[in-house]
Amino acid sequence: MTGNPKAPRSPGTQRDHRFRDGGDPLGFPLIPLTLRKSRRIVTARKADNSIREKRAGTSRLALICAARPDVSPARGGNSMSCDHGAFVRSRAGRLRRAIQATSGFPATSRFLALALATAVWLGGAAQAQETQIIYPGSMAVTGFSGTVIPNFEEGSNFEAGLPPGVDPVDETFIDTTRATLRVFDVSRLGGPASGQLVFTPPPFEVTAEQIGQVFGITYDDGVRDGVPSGIPNLYAGATSLHGIRIVTSDEDADGRPERQRRGAAGAIFMDGQLGTENGGGPGTIWKIDGITGAVSKFADIDTNSGPGVGDISFDNIHRQLFASDLDTGLIHRIDASGTPVDTFDHGIAGRPAHRLAPLADDGSAMDIEDAAFDSEDPDSWGYTQDERRVWSVAYHGGRLYYSVGKKAEIWSVGIARDGSFAGDPRWELTVKADRDHAVTDIAFDIGGFMYLAQRGPIENRYDYSQFADSGKGEVIRYWRDNPDDPATESIWVEMPQEYAVGFPEDNRQSAGGLDLQYGYDSDGNLDTSVCTDTLVKTGDKLRDNPALAEQLAGGGPLAMHGVQITPTALVKPANVPPFGSWFVDFDGYFEDPEVEGHVGDVEVWHPCEGRAGYYEQIPGGGYLPPFYPPDFPPPGGVPPCLDVEDVRYFCTPSGLEAELYLHDHAGFGGDSIKALSRTPGIGVTSPLSHAPGAPYTIGITGHYPGDTVDVGLCFYRQSDRDKGGYFPCCKMTVPLRTPAISCER
Repeated sequence: MTGNPKAPRSPGTQRDHRFRDGGDPLGFPLIPLTLRKSRRIVTARKADNSIREKRAGTSRLALICAARPDVSPARGGNSMSCDHGAFVRSRAGRLRRAIQATSGFPATSRFLALALATAVWLGGAAQAQETQIIYPGSMAVTGFSGTVIPNFEEGSNFEAGLPPGVDPVDETFIDTTRATLRVFDVSRLGGPASGQLVFTPPPFEVTAEQIGQVFGITYDDGVRDGVPSGIPNLYAGATSLHGIRIVTSDEDADGRPERQRRGAAGAIFMDGQLGTENGGGPGTIWKIDGITGAVSKFADIDTNSGPGVGDISFDNIHRQLFASDLDTGLIHRIDASGTPVDTFDHGIAGRPAHRLAPLADDGSAMDIEDAAFDSEDPDSWGYTQDERRVWSVAYHGGRLYYSVGKKAEIWSVGIARDGSFAGDPRWELTVKADRDHAVTDIAFDIGGFMYLAQRGPIENRYDYSQFADSGKGEVIRYWRDNPDDPATESIWVEMPQEYAVGFPEDNRQSAGGLDLQYGYDSDGNLDTSVCTDTLVKTGDKLRDNPALAEQLAGGGPLAMHGVQITPTALVKPANVPPFGSWFVDFDGYFEDPEVEGHVGDVEVWHPCEGRAGYYEQIPGGGYLPPFYPPDFPPPGGVPPCLDVEDVRYFCTPSGLEAELYLHDHAGFGGDSIKALSRTPGIGVTSPLSHAPGAPYTIGITGHYPGDTVDVGLCFYRQSDRDKGGYFPCCKMTVPLRTPAISCER
């Protein structure tokens, strides 16, 4: 694999290696990390300039060291200070009193050393800008935005500014000024993969104040006013997977509302939960402009009472979005303007297709004013029944694939030529994994592999420490049987391949997000000429393994939660432990090794151009990328990238014509075919056609009625061909049995 020196890059990607070989004034080594931005410790709230804020922790849990800007945050440059102590957690998982003076505790000295060694700077969220924020290879990641204690006065110990006897956790709130979505430039990873944490330029950020907490994300196709721009927009759906927080009005006049564990009269969602400051709600889907970064409300699922949106997916053929509703179990179809069009009810319309009884939504809803609501008990949050609960959605090859329930099943339903649900639901498989965990993300590569990411059960701790039961979620992939095994019910292979996620024992740290990325060369540079050769997946505690601490130390901090980047060919037992991967931290803080579920989904903008035919044989044997493991392909060949669903024949004055109804199995998105005969003496022609979803017509001459004619097809995008040179083409040979009746008169 070779590099692509002309690959597009986002601005400012020149790395700063000032700290590579250096040390700080106290002699601690300085390690280049993921994010380096200034961080404000005392700011003014938008609603009340008199309220001073102290960060109640890192973006995930707790403050170990405060970084005080000594220059403008916009320009960077901070000094590190630890004079306020640190949060520690009790056995019960609660945040308790911190160390009051750093000089008296050896542990605090260790925290100081860690903070100085990591040398991380963070700052305010990026605002709308004039240059584009999304480039080929851009990686968007969602996660919890962090916490803050408003009106927390600076003093000599941790509890300064809090009334005596007040538990700091009761005064800790979502930090609305911090990011819940970041877009990373991962075009240059700095060298070969060795299990290291990589340095990236500061990401573009969208804050909790703008969009609240979000999980599922997707890109559109970049078409603006009917013209392809090459710069997509990004969409994000409101979520409950990062917890539900509620408050009532300020009763003690301390400038802070009152946190509530259980439902109470007058309760509202905490600021930063749903982006209510920007008009958001539990069913909101947000749009982030890929050029300016401007945030707007794209759509609302009005019937969602609080569980939120499970996942979203863009259909580039019909230019529409699909969104799963965790409240009702419905899949919503939303047009390009943000208007909900119709729905698909898996419980009613899907289950009977697999001999399961239909199951309607039980009508439960989240009521945060009802005492039955418990913020630490997801069963009180109004989710629809597990058997009809749709988590992930992914449009691929003319069908919408979706996952159902915690004992995950994968289903699909066709999308008709007008973009509507075709009414042909199909059970695909029941996931084979060690644990029955929900599949919260689905992705397909250009070879037809289906990738699935599990996320552990929801665990919403009052102290913000845990949102999911991590450490057991798998990332796996399936492919179709070829030929199909009649002894198995599914058309997919019975047992999937698994990826090593993270360094902890069993390597199953999945946080529930995944996507495909371009390839990387041997130096860690993005190669946009190679499509879907890399898998990115979110996870917790990805570099935390005491047994490997010495080997991992040179690659950065161990306590990191974010994204693992791995070549798709490295399925288990390869890459165990995953020293063949790179790692990117979500927020650049590393003092919270015990938190779980604070990272969400990941999505990559990877339009595939310049790609050779999927399975075209090359001189000397073998096939062009993607490369497969030693035991693949199975007997019978590789999975087809194109299926012929139906053929209809017509007699015309020029002879026999066949209309081919193609199923874009690999999600290639072609709009044209070129056909030629593979049978000697038979002629095949293919008039130009560029109407996606319509049948493709070919002419057949010189045959005898009833003959089987082998027709070679090249399925491609006309826009790719117009660029000249070698263009992407899905190639296959189709045996067509002609009618026994002659067209001649």
